[in-house]
Amino acid sequence: MKLFGTDGIRGKAGQAPLDRETVARVGAAIVKAMKIDGPSGSSATLRFVIGRDTRESGAWIEEELARGLTNEGANVVSAGVVPTPAVAYLARTEGFDAGIVISASHNPYEDNGIKVFGGAGTKLTEQLEASVERLVHDAAWSVPPAAGTIDRHDLCAHYVEHLELIMSAAGALRGSRVVIDCANGANSALAPWLFKKLGFELTSIGVSPNGRNINLDCGSTHLEALAAAVVQSKARLGVAFDGDGDRALFIDHDGRVVDGDATLLMAAIDLKDRGRLPGNAIVATVMSNIGLEIALRERGIDMIRTAVGDKYVMEEMTRRGLALGGEQSGHIIFSEHLFTGDGLATALNVLRIMAESGQELSELAAALVTYPQVLVNVRVREKADYMKVPAIADAVKRVEHGLAGSGRLLVRYSGTEPLLRIMLEGKDAAEIKQWANQIATVVRENLA
Repeated sequence: MKLFGTDGIRGKAGQAPLDRETVARVGAAIVKAMKIDGPSGSSATLRFVIGRDTRESGAWIEEELARGLTNEGANVVSAGVVPTPAVAYLARTEGFDAGIVISASHNPYEDNGIKVFGGAGTKLTEQLEASVERLVHDAAWSVPPAAGTIDRHDLCAHYVEHLELIMSAAGALRGSRVVIDCANGANSALAPWLFKKLGFELTSIGVSPNGRNINLDCGSTHLEALAAAVVQSKARLGVAFDGDGDRALFIDHDGRVVDGDATLLMAAIDLKDRGRLPGNAIVATVMSNIGLEIALRERGIDMIRTAVGDKYVMEEMTRRGLALGGEQSGHIIFSEHLFTGDGLATALNVLRIMAESGQELSELAAALVTYPQVLVNVRVREKADYMKVPAIADAVKRVEHGLAGSGRLLVRYSGTEPLLRIMLEGKDAAEIKQWANQIATVVRENLA
């Protein structure tokens, strides 16, 4: 059974694979795998830092992880409730061999997850994940019942110092009214404190976690309350984080959403203007709008696409030595800062660009012209190679020719359902809808 997805292990807290015994086995298996495959060598005592979000299940999952880790001889330090990027940063800078985050990001409180960062602050390799999976499913060993020992330290100050390298004060924006929504998650205490320290006049929502209200009608997946608060308070902008604090989306002063594509564009332009965009290229996923690709191209910046998941964005950035990448959902990676998405770093970079350029968020976001998009799902009897079906291949090629560089076609199977997804972007909404339906009709005739 595969445990790791694109963002660690996810599931319902208390149910496999997030039942107590499996969680302890995961902790022990991580140590075993790192001793076998990792750089530390079999005799080294491995050090782990653990952070979690505000879900009520986080505390016992931490205890069970520590049981597995320490029974294999590792030392465990808990940083408490901290955003995911803080754990990645601490793993890289505080002499830890790995960092573990207990979070299900933007999911509801009933879910939880385990994601692991290596000592370099990057997510585990697929090879190491596979080793952990094999060990977890090996019935030849078990985890003793003895509780693990956890040292608890407040390490967040070190992470904040690193954030302040991006923006140490509000500068030209001092006194500006900003609204933040912390999703009742990991940033609930840290983000309001930091924004006030920098000199913003702040309104905070989603900052009263009770273990069960994380992401509940708030945060980056529910922007309505933030948009209303920005307009009502006449704020300069709003920032929405998700439950574990690794993404940020924005609301401009008129209440309009500014997504990850717009953030990537303004950050790319800023980095290029400052001579800090190696290769004149950024990384985005297949979900980013064609409008981003065209806007970047007009400014002499290439866009490399990957599969969905900030893990794949990070891997491509590392392979090519690039400085910027991210997702439409608000996961933005600034490699000068960290090799993982960081909502606070993203927010500070946007605020810095506003302060230095003298432009409002709405003006910066206006550089992105989002093209209309249509998505059609077709239920299929089997996930055959559709490009080996002549009628489907011909329909796809006709549409691609019609788009002629001014639009985009993406055809892919769902990872969880027997569906073929047909997504088109282009200048004319009616035209791309017609093309999508043409392909869908041929697919139904041949694969449904």
